[in-house]
Amino acid sequence: MKKKGLLLCISMAIILVSCQGNPDQGSEGGDSLVSAVKPLKADLIQPKGTNVAERIAVPKGFERIPVENGSYEAYLRQIPLKPHGSKVHLFNGELKAKEVYEAVLDVDVGERDLQQCADSVMRLRAEYLYGKGWYDKIHFNFTNGFKADYATWAKGNRIEVTGNKVSWVKRGASSNSYEGFRSYLNMVFAYAGTLSLAKEMEHITLSEMRPGDIFLEGGSPGHAIVVMDMAYNPKNGEKLFLLAQGYTPAQEMHILENPANGKGNPWYNISFGDKLQTPEWKFTNEQLFRFYTL
Repeated sequence: MKKKGLLLCISMAIILVSCQGNPDQGSEGGDSLVSAVKPLKADLIQPKGTNVAERIAVPKGFERIPVENGSYEAYLRQIPLKPHGSKVHLFNGELKAKEVYEAVLDVDVGERDLQQCADSVMRLRAEYLYGKGWYDKIHFNFTNGFKADYATWAKGNRIEVTGNKVSWVKRGASSNSYEGFRSYLNMVFAYAGTLSLAKEMEHITLSEMRPGDIFLEGGSPGHAIVVMDMAYNPKNGEKLFLLAQGYTPAQEMHILENPANGKGNPWYNISFGDKLQTPEWKFTNEQLFRFYTL
């Protein structure tokens, strides 16, 4: 497993359990599922759909929330998915042990055990900004607080870690190549995680939720799951949301099923009560965060 916050004043014993199993996780013998709302039994999966919006329909009476064209919310909704029925693979080609998902994002996981839970969240955000050409807005903090910004990396600088010291070192010519961008992300994945994300993100309330927000428990173990899309009922204001995650070991990102609804309906109700029970982790209703403002 990769070392979250490696050599950055965090003990190895703590680092090695980052993003791993939580005593409260639903599919590992944790508390029984308790839903604050009536489960929505329905098959909403559209097998021919090629992205999130096309593959997962909304329940009867609901509409997808409006999002601005070109926004991060719209980007997440249009992320391509692998063909219906695809399985989640780990970085080494093995299959994920548990099928707790309804769809698999068509986003590579790399060939190293790096892109885990928090890394997957950062990957989506960074890919959106890179695609927009907003290089100066791509930055993440290491666990020790070091700011790793892509704009500095793209100027030919590289990050050097010596013991607990982290610094920039000039190594080459400027380049905004995608290959260089992915190398930058791998460095971020190696030294950032849920602990660092929790310190640099804005805490928000459930009533403020938008696609792109993150359910996040910073720690070792810790976990991060992204809100991929939302829907609402115009008659009563009821809101639903979809979740996607990466996990440990590094694996392809996937749209989570909702165990309370059963297969075919991955929507979660925003009125879930004090605890949000997902297939492999439990969050509180106060663990919702948002990335820095663009």
